[in-house]
Amino acid sequence: MTLLALATCSSLFAQRPRQRTAFNTDTLMVHDPVLAFENGTYYLLSTGMGISWATSEDRQTWTVQPTMFMNEVPQWTHDFVPGFRNHVWAPDIIRWHGRWWLMYSCSTFGKNTSAIGLLSTPSLAHPEWKDEGCVVASNSPKSFDATAHVDWNAIDPNIVIDRNDQPWLTFGSFWDGIQLVRLDSTMHIMRGFQPSTIARRYGSPMPDIQNPTSEFAGPNAIEAPFIYQRDGWYYLFVSWDYCCRGSQSTYRVVCGRSRNITGPYVDREGKRMLDGGGTLVIEGDKTLFEAAGHCAVYDLPMSGKPQQTLFICHGYSVPMQGQSILVQRILEWEEGWPKTIHN
Repeated sequence: MTLLALATCSSLFAQRPRQRTAFNTDTLMVHDPVLAFENGTYYLLSTGMGISWATSEDRQTWTVQPTMFMNEVPQWTHDFVPGFRNHVWAPDIIRWHGRWWLMYSCSTFGKNTSAIGLLSTPSLAHPEWKDEGCVVASNSPKSFDATAHVDWNAIDPNIVIDRNDQPWLTFGSFWDGIQLVRLDSTMHIMRGFQPSTIARRYGSPMPDIQNPTSEFAGPNAIEAPFIYQRDGWYYLFVSWDYCCRGSQSTYRVVCGRSRNITGPYVDREGKRMLDGGGTLVIEGDKTLFEAAGHCAVYDLPMSGKPQQTLFICHGYSVPMQGQSILVQRILEWEEGWPKTIHN
């Protein structure tokens, strides 16, 4: 039995942090960035206390906001994830059927006792956040079967709406790799469906190598999925190898594609991502960035110009001694594949 976090979540909230002062910058220090756009304003969300955020009208000059984007962190997150301290990871946000849906990760580093939560609001400029509770949890003491075990990690959510207007959730980090599951109209897992693996860092058997970041996670160093649709294909972008180590990070982004959202996803050479396949999109050049990863991909409609594909991720800056900063690139396409990005 998978551990789906279906228990009712409390509406009590944890204490909010002290407010700081907004400031402007052209170099955003972020981890795990995603974008939303509403009424001429870009909202850049990233890992941080209650989710860090910044706003911009041109994606060049950013106003770093002093408050948590979530406004308040639900108390249930602490019940589901012992040791969680409001440092919210890897959000994702999408507008669907007149509302903004925000998913976020609650965990502790290197462990897969984790949960993905959900909030919704009709507007970002004047948010009225509704706590939609837990979407999925892994190895949580608050699941229905506290003795059950799953070999995946409920973090790094990405909400996908397929060509039939059906919502899906892809997520995962290390353990058994990237997961996909069907959602219902409330953005919760559809009854009768369970997460299934769609990508791994290595094929079978897994190599006997040491994970330098966790004694629990194993060597399956793949995470941060993002599914993007183009010309009848679903493109699965994932991050390989190790983040969060500053100048020692080895992050890079690869992708595969499928005609069906459920896969199989294969790389440009025809190798399945389930077997460790992946076509390189971006990696560190050791001049500007030591490494780069945890991406998101969006269409940018341009007035009077062909549509462009915006790729964002974070990169570990060489000039800034490994500081994680926002990377923005325009993807070019060649024979149905994103061309490798050079920093």
